[in-house]
Amino acid sequence: MRHLRQLALLLLLAIAFPLSVSAADDLLVQAKQQLENGNAQEAYNLLVPLQSTRAGDPDFDFLLGSAALALGKNTEAVFALERVLAVQPNSAPARAQIARAYFNLKEIETAKREFENVKKQEVPPEVSATIDRFLDAITRVEESEHTVIHGFVEIGIGYDTNVNSATADNQVAVPAFGGQIFTLAPTATKLSDKFISFGGGLNIQHPVSKQLSLFGGLAYQNRTNLNETKFSTYYYDANLGLSYRWDRDTFTLAAQYNSFWVDDTQLYNDAYRNASGVTGQWQHDFDSRNQISVFLQYSDLTYPDQEIRDANRYIGGVGYAHAFSRGTFITYVGLYGGAEKEKAENVPQLGNDIYGARLGAQWNLNEKYSLFANASGERRKYGGPDPFFLVDRKDTQYSASGGLIFVPKKNLRIMPQVSWTDNKSNIDINQFDRVIYQIILRQDM
Repeated sequence: MRHLRQLALLLLLAIAFPLSVSAADDLLVQAKQQLENGNAQEAYNLLVPLQSTRAGDPDFDFLLGSAALALGKNTEAVFALERVLAVQPNSAPARAQIARAYFNLKEIETAKREFENVKKQEVPPEVSATIDRFLDAITRVEESEHTVIHGFVEIGIGYDTNVNSATADNQVAVPAFGGQIFTLAPTATKLSDKFISFGGGLNIQHPVSKQLSLFGGLAYQNRTNLNETKFSTYYYDANLGLSYRWDRDTFTLAAQYNSFWVDDTQLYNDAYRNASGVTGQWQHDFDSRNQISVFLQYSDLTYPDQEIRDANRYIGGVGYAHAFSRGTFITYVGLYGGAEKEKAENVPQLGNDIYGARLGAQWNLNEKYSLFANASGERRKYGGPDPFFLVDRKDTQYSASGGLIFVPKKNLRIMPQVSWTDNKSNIDINQFDRVIYQIILRQDM
């Protein structure tokens, strides 16, 4: 809940004031300014010495209660805000603030009732959206006390400019054959197509204790090209793990499995690639707007029809997220590095070292519309010379994506988006660029 506190306070102050003319003395103006500037302690220090003489003045009591709430003095905040409601029982700001205090005091049912009472009144859309976030947090608290199962289904349509991630060139010079020019097969060059996608998933969380939870999930995704069906893909995902939360720290350990198919209509035949492994992560919330995470991941990669490509993949990284503009604009940045170590002997050209960076942002315009954008760069350096091109392969891949999230009603999302990938390599046949345009409709359950 920390990420909502300052946002909620500023919004509620905005609709609670300006002060009535009779109450707009210098003291209250100063206290209000201190609260708006995030200086709750200074506001509290101004107000509390006068409590014995000014208690009962709803403007004074609202500011005192808000300052106390911001400082974690929840019981004191309840007393002050109850005095406001005794005089102004229809005060939406005071009722919303006292709901927050009840939530902090773990009186969940009372907090929920107060928030729902506020929503019945006419409040600005941004205040209503903030209250919805509190109600969602209350739902999560309620769900954390018993087993919860969530699912989703989604469908999409789109256009892919390079369904096979192939070079645009149809000829290539091969140094191992004296630079002789070879003509590539049509399926080895860039192909575009329209596609239809569909998928779904199921997630379960079971509390073992107040801090420890067991979780698991299954997901399936299918993308069928309308013409280039031999490059249609689908995959299965599964995970099972434990999550432990202590104060501001969350530790997660999960086992994962993924199978990925390309043009295989018999779902139970060998996949193109299987990946099984484990991921560990530590996440720390510094305050309401700043969060850091560190992760380590191991994957065993197997290629049933190309065993020579089997590898062990090791990746580690760190991420940082920050919320701007009262929580409506959220950004993140991440750095990672690792390696894929080939299992077969005498094929160092199939192993590689990896390092990269990711960044992204989401701008929540209102309760129905959000914009998002992501970008990444990755460098891969392979461990030996390619037997045909006689150089150590080096790739640099850039990616970017962006789109709109439209929520016409709760649990339903419509997401038009576009993504771009450009893979540059010192071996021409491995260079490609790709743009995907798609619209996804997702229903959460």
